[in-house]
Amino acid sequence: MSSTERPVKHLRRPAVEALTGLSRSTIYDMMSKGLFPRPVRMAAKAVAWPETAITEWLASREQSAA
Repeated sequence: MSSTERPVKHLRRPAVEALTGLSRSTIYDMMSKGLFPRPVRMAAKAVAWPETAITEWLASREQSAA
């Protein structure tokens, strides 16, 4: 990684819920329909979403609403 690249920040589910305003069940329902980014496995029992995936998803929602 070069000195100009920033490490990717990952968000756990409570942070994703806070940013999107969606509930846990809505997030997982939308994921099952291919309408929400899937998380990456961080450990055996932990997942998180890349912050960029969430911000890009939010931006795409804003564009479709316009």
